[in-house]
Amino acid sequence: MEDVQARLARPEAFSLAGRRAVVTGATRGIGAAIAVALAGAGADVAGIGYPGDGASGETEQAVRELGRDCLMLEGDVGQSAQVDALAASVVERWGGFDIWVNNAARMLVKPIVEMTDEDWHGLLASNLHGYFHGCRAAARQLVAQGQGGRIVNISSAAFPLAISGLSAYTAAKGAIVALTRVLAVELGPHRITVNAVAPGAIDTPLNAIAWTQEVRRNYMTRVPLGIGQPQDIADAVVFVASDASRYMTGHDLAVDGGLTINGSVGHAAT
Repeated sequence: MEDVQARLARPEAFSLAGRRAVVTGATRGIGAAIAVALAGAGADVAGIGYPGDGASGETEQAVRELGRDCLMLEGDVGQSAQVDALAASVVERWGGFDIWVNNAARMLVKPIVEMTDEDWHGLLASNLHGYFHGCRAAARQLVAQGQGGRIVNISSAAFPLAISGLSAYTAAKGAIVALTRVLAVELGPHRITVNAVAPGAIDTPLNAIAWTQEVRRNYMTRVPLGIGQPQDIADAVVFVASDASRYMTGHDLAVDGGLTINGSVGHAAT
């Protein structure tokens, strides 16, 4: 009985003390919250934000106020050379990394009949190709280090749902889930877990672009726990990045307040 109790009482399993983490899209919204949450759990944090975003200093300051080292760069994750340069910069600074979170994304809401080739490929450059670039850079380094590690991909509740006007966005998120599953099998023998975290209706600058007041009211009605905040996703990422999730891989973890399970349409009582 004592052995069982000892195994259950392991708060250190959630600690990231001594870990080195990389977060793409770390300047705003969910990405910034993830960077700060990882630092709060004990990790040094490197991040990349889109050139000209101007918010990297806020993330860096928040991480440093938690007593952790921080490296913030500007770059476009749709360009593989810039993602590889991020990985190289982290290795140069800290000798390697243990956690890589692919989060950078942008929003596009447009009917398929109006979508241009540039719209489609431009959206996928960051929302899908950037994840491939990040997974590849992370996998190469983590395999070379030979000590295991964590890759976390931010997917979306938009994938299991079907939302009009989000064809490119949802196609990217569905592909991210497929990529996550394949890499979990491929990298498992190297003790590298690969998981996804799927946010639902989260109050972020990205969603503010597409959310009308009607959309907000609909989510407030549809989501049992109401509209979420970036911290709700960040805390889940800390779990997935920690040893507490050591036997979980290839999973798409819905953190959506019950959005994707709610089939209520207002049946009358019988």
